[in-house]
Amino acid sequence: MKKLINAPETVLDDALAGIAVAHQELTVDAENKVIARAGGTRPGKVALISGGGSGHEPLHGGFVGLGMLDAACPGEVFTSPVPGQMLAAAQAVDGGAGVLFIVKNYTGDVLNFQMAAELAGEEGRTVETVLVDDDVAVQDSTYTAGRRGTGATVFVEKIAGALAEQGADLATVAEMGKRVNAASRSFAVALTACTTPASGKPGFDLPEDEMEVGVGIHGEPGRRREKLRPAKEIVATALEAILADQPLAGGDETIVMVNGLGGTPLIELYVVFKEVAAVLADQGVVVARNLVGNYVTSLDMAGVSITVCKADADMLSLWDAPVNTPALRWGV
Repeated sequence: MKKLINAPETVLDDALAGIAVAHQELTVDAENKVIARAGGTRPGKVALISGGGSGHEPLHGGFVGLGMLDAACPGEVFTSPVPGQMLAAAQAVDGGAGVLFIVKNYTGDVLNFQMAAELAGEEGRTVETVLVDDDVAVQDSTYTAGRRGTGATVFVEKIAGALAEQGADLATVAEMGKRVNAASRSFAVALTACTTPASGKPGFDLPEDEMEVGVGIHGEPGRRREKLRPAKEIVATALEAILADQPLAGGDETIVMVNGLGGTPLIELYVVFKEVAAVLADQGVVVARNLVGNYVTSLDMAGVSITVCKADADMLSLWDAPVNTPALRWGV
C-alpha cells in the first residue's frame, strides 16, 4: 500500500485538521468530528445535515456552505458516523426552523441518523429525514437493505439546499429532497478495487482485463463481473439499467452527473460523458445541466458512476441558484 498518510488510525483526524486549515469558511469541531459553516446557520433557515463514512470525498464535507449543507458528519473510512456526531451537528446548526437529515441508504447510516433524530427530538428539535436510494444496480447489498444511496445525494443536497436558502419551511424542503431522489437513478462500474488504509490491500480481486458492473461505493459486488469493454458499451449498459427503471421521453430535461470513483482521470470521464450525451440525444432527452468530475468517490477506485435526474422546472431553477462550497461553486 502506498498512501500519503501518517498512520491508518489517524487518517480522519489528520484530514479534518487539513480541512480546517484549507477552508477558513468552514469550522471543524475536531472533538465531535463535525464540519459546519463558519458563520453558522441564518436564524429561521432550515438546517441541512448529512454525513457518512469517509473515503467518498468531497462528499459530504466538501458540500458544506451557501446553498447546500449546513453541517456534515464524517465517520471513519467506510464507517457510519455515530449518533452523537449527528446530535452535536444538529445542536450546532439548528437555526430554529428545524433540521433536515439527508441520509444515504446504508444500514449503519440509517440506524444512527434515526437514533440522532430521536435524541434531537427529546431536546425539542424538529427533524425530518430524506433517504437517498438511487442505485439501480442491485436491490440489496453488503451494506444495505434496499437500494444503495449514491450520486443522487449531491443532487438532493444542492436542490434542497437552495430551497432552504430561499427560506422554505422544513416540510417543503424535505418534500423537495424526496422528489429529487425519486427522480434520480444511478449505476456504477469499477475497473479496480479500492484500498482502505486500515486493510492495506485491495478490497477485492479484480483481474486486469475485467470490470465489476454495478459496483457500490464501498466496493460491494455489483450485478456481475465481465471482461473490460469500450466506454461506449459500458455507458450503454449503465443507461439501459437506469432507463429501464426511470423511463425518459423525448423532450424530457435532465441533470446528468458523470462521477469519478477516485482513481479515474478526468479525460476518461469526458469520454464517458460524450457517450452518455449521445445516447440521451438519440432518444430526444435534453441534458439541461451536468457535472463531470469527482463528487462521490471510493478512495482510489478506478471507475465511474452515472446519475440521471429527470428534472422539472423547479429543480432546474434551484440547481442554478448560487452555491459556494469547497466542491461546488457558481452564481456567487
